[in-house]
Amino acid sequence: MVEGPDGAKAVEAGRRVAFGPRQSRSKLASSFRTPLWHRVAEKTIALLALTAIAAIALIFVFIAREAVPMFWESDFAQEVELQDLFFAKQWHGYDEPVYIWQPVGEPSKYNVIPLFVGSLKVTLLAMLLSVPLGIGCAIFTAMYAPRRFREIVKPIIELLAGIPSVVLGFFALMVIASWAQATFGFHFRLNAIVAAIGLALTIVPVIFTISEDALQAVPSTLTEAALALGARKYQVALRVVLPAAIPGIAAGVVLGFGRAIGETMIVLMASGNAAIMELFDFTTSVRTITATIAAELGEVAQGDPHWRILFLLGVMLFVVTFVLNLVGDLIIQRLHQRVTASS
Repeated sequence: MVEGPDGAKAVEAGRRVAFGPRQSRSKLASSFRTPLWHRVAEKTIALLALTAIAAIALIFVFIAREAVPMFWESDFAQEVELQDLFFAKQWHGYDEPVYIWQPVGEPSKYNVIPLFVGSLKVTLLAMLLSVPLGIGCAIFTAMYAPRRFREIVKPIIELLAGIPSVVLGFFALMVIASWAQATFGFHFRLNAIVAAIGLALTIVPVIFTISEDALQAVPSTLTEAALALGARKYQVALRVVLPAAIPGIAAGVVLGFGRAIGETMIVLMASGNAAIMELFDFTTSVRTITATIAAELGEVAQGDPHWRILFLLGVMLFVVTFVLNLVGDLIIQRLHQRVTASS
């Protein structure tokens, strides 16, 4: 059957109608194809993330490898009993069981409880000083301070984070310790309070920066709505902005706590380094886990029982920090769910 010119045009038009959408879909799909450099960047970021995780795992394995042999080495068992690491013992010359860290002596005493008590005393006292100060400064800077003032004050406070910890430790050793002893009459010039004040100087910038960013991230519509309803400025800050920014503030507190418990130089220089077992007396000298590892690891022989115990302290500090960060992350997620009213 022979088609006329009009029939040929109709068939041609039908073909264009039939094949037109398929061609447009293929062009649309090709236009949304991920560029090659995007895929390379994604793979690179994933590789870097896995490398960081692997590095942390290898660090833990290295520390644990040096500590674990204490459980089956005969030399370690002859010198140290595992229960003496965590429980009080009545040593020769003492009237009652005591917790004592005295690695130099005969016999050596390796009870780790005074070190944990010293670390917690300094860290908790530093958090009590830095958390109200950091959050209060963040609220003032974000809600009350003029913009010009905020642009000057915020970089100055954040500059503290860039000061080396050894400089802050020297400042605490020479200035804060002398001022505290002259003001309060401390019997020990270097004590937990002096170390906590020096440690707080390193935590405040962390808490302040993260808290101020969280407060600034709260939508201005919430503030404007509260002010339109007749709320005062302090009511808006405490009842509207602060609850909305609480997940970010909690993240800053958790990071500050991790920064405090892992600090070495400040507590090494300003705490007195005496493992005195006094739970509620913050005016006595203390000895922290990090300061003990830093001060004694270079003085012991590799494979010695003292060496094993120092690495055990490193493992325990690693585990405690990991658990605290994990608990803090769970708390932050719960707070975020409450703020966003999500299940």
